[in-house]
Amino acid sequence: MTDTTNPLLADRPLPAFSRIEPGHVNPAVDALLATFRSEVERLVADPAARTFDTLMQPLETLEETLNRAWSPVGHLHGVKDTPALRDAYGEALEKLTDHSTELGQNRALYDAVKTLRDGADFARLDRPRRTLVDDSLRGFRLSGVALESPARERFAAIQNELSKITTEFGNAVLDATDAWTRPLADAELSGLPDSARAMLAQAARDKSLDGHLATLKGPVVTAILTYADDRALRAEIYRASATRASDQGPNAGQFDNSARIERIVALRHEAALLLGFDSEAHLSLADKMAGTPERVLGFLHDLAARARPVALRELDELRAFARESLGIDDLQPWDIGYASEKLRQRRFDFSEEDLKPYLPLDAAIAGLFAVAERVFGVRLRQRDDVDLWHPDARYYDVLDADGSVRAGFYVDLYARSGKKGGAWMDTCRNRRRDNDGTLQPPVAFLVCNFAPPSADTPSLLTHDDVVTLFHEFGHGLHHMLTEIDLPSVGGISGVEWDAVELPSQFMENFVWKREALDLFARHWKTGEALPDALLRKMIAARDFQAGMFLVRQLEFALFDFRVHLEFDPARGARALDILDEVRREVAVIVPPEWHRFPHAFTHIFAGGYAAGYYSYLWAEVLSADAFAAFDDAGIFDSVTGARYREEILAVGGSRPALESFVAFRGREPDPAALLKSYGLAA
Repeated sequence: MTDTTNPLLADRPLPAFSRIEPGHVNPAVDALLATFRSEVERLVADPAARTFDTLMQPLETLEETLNRAWSPVGHLHGVKDTPALRDAYGEALEKLTDHSTELGQNRALYDAVKTLRDGADFARLDRPRRTLVDDSLRGFRLSGVALESPARERFAAIQNELSKITTEFGNAVLDATDAWTRPLADAELSGLPDSARAMLAQAARDKSLDGHLATLKGPVVTAILTYADDRALRAEIYRASATRASDQGPNAGQFDNSARIERIVALRHEAALLLGFDSEAHLSLADKMAGTPERVLGFLHDLAARARPVALRELDELRAFARESLGIDDLQPWDIGYASEKLRQRRFDFSEEDLKPYLPLDAAIAGLFAVAERVFGVRLRQRDDVDLWHPDARYYDVLDADGSVRAGFYVDLYARSGKKGGAWMDTCRNRRRDNDGTLQPPVAFLVCNFAPPSADTPSLLTHDDVVTLFHEFGHGLHHMLTEIDLPSVGGISGVEWDAVELPSQFMENFVWKREALDLFARHWKTGEALPDALLRKMIAARDFQAGMFLVRQLEFALFDFRVHLEFDPARGARALDILDEVRREVAVIVPPEWHRFPHAFTHIFAGGYAAGYYSYLWAEVLSADAFAAFDDAGIFDSVTGARYREEILAVGGSRPALESFVAFRGREPDPAALLKSYGLAA
């Protein structure tokens, strides 16, 4: 379907972002869903449509056509939100959720796919096509295709309500983040490096104010908690950040997500029961590597038993240092980052600020591209003829060794108002080949929230920022270097959720290697390469407080998994109670009673990680072990890189992740690789 008046329906290689208005969203969605439904009716009524080419291929085309219109809308909702767009997005999302549930419960369509699966020709299909059929049948079952009334209608209503309330959860976090600001007096700037002061000055200018302005954007909060000498200021911004969208803090009750948490967990549990699962956690594992709650909990508890003693020793050292060197006798959570940075400087003569002049954003991007070229044989070329949504955004073609364009991606890297926090990769276009052989190349969105440049200084990254950049680009490579022409099992699609972080975490390893840093780490003023002495200090400090970091990740993972595993309608979600229990088991830093971490935990209450946050640690086993192959062969070894590209990136979700890992590594993953990567191996 094409419509020259609605840019979301235009048949273009890339979205016309400058032309997209909120008023375009629902007419486009309505038109596409009408076409989708009529085509499904035609397919199920046609007895000849029981082959892959006559059934699954048309369904893939319908899904991708819908995605081409919806992906730019979802992207704009994340990076350039407005009240009108938010309303249009919410209305359309409700329609799309109803459509997804209706499609998943379409028994005639299920029967058609089942007929294909049971037919003699199925065994002659190639692996990606067989996987797509099997994944589709599982999707039908997990969508309640076997449910009878009234359970069938209740399941559909739950999915609709969940789509609305999880969107509201994320909106509340964004609104709460943007609602709080605080002008800073000159005296409160003590301890803050020049880069942080420039960022705070820019925040003030963005609001047409003089001086310096604190906000709850991630880079600002991190800078103040890490460097500000003013303890009262650290405490104030810690409390404002830690109570966002809750019943506590400076905007208590205004954006409160408390009731949404209760409702989200209850609805997920009810839906799982309707499908025959004991809990949302059991349902979540139906298509993940881990398989069972017992295996997930065993994995997390084992890590906790190894990491917590180390974390306790690290905290004891920090308390002693804070008492003896900083005069802080009662170390509080808002002191942790500040005292840790001082201890790091004392122990290693090293600070993240020492690195920032050597890590200007443009150079880091060029280095990232150089790594991709050496390891995977692709080049990246910026284009200036692409329609963008903001002056900060850019677009790049991904070129194969023969110079052909195999993919593309957008980047939007600076924090600003109206843009959700964090970092993510999302799909704009999926790789797809039409029946006539025409290939649609994959296109990705890569979004971060780095500190923007100031009037006289480029955007300078921390090393952690560079890790984030490489991480998200790893997801992008997974999407862009797929060789599977079926969108539902190509790239990141169809990959088990607890393995999808493998390519992203894999890429992080490069930024710790001298050979990779030499490609881009140069002083933004002098061009001086990163000094060996500074690199040695950085590497020595890599595992600094690794135990404390790991138990924090375990706290997130255990809270998420248990709150979805243990829900009891008679007792409610018990989110804060479960979090307290988890902290008693694994945490070494216990926040104040008013701390409301769950209320801004968008990963699980507004994203795709419900009962799946453990996936970050699970996939880290895979990524650490996979990168060890490059440690052995040389980090830029093209043969190893080609094998990784072929066995991991190219195949996407067309086969089980474990099978792909074994094909690359020659064996199953070694859990010890994770502990080794944190410097915690025995």
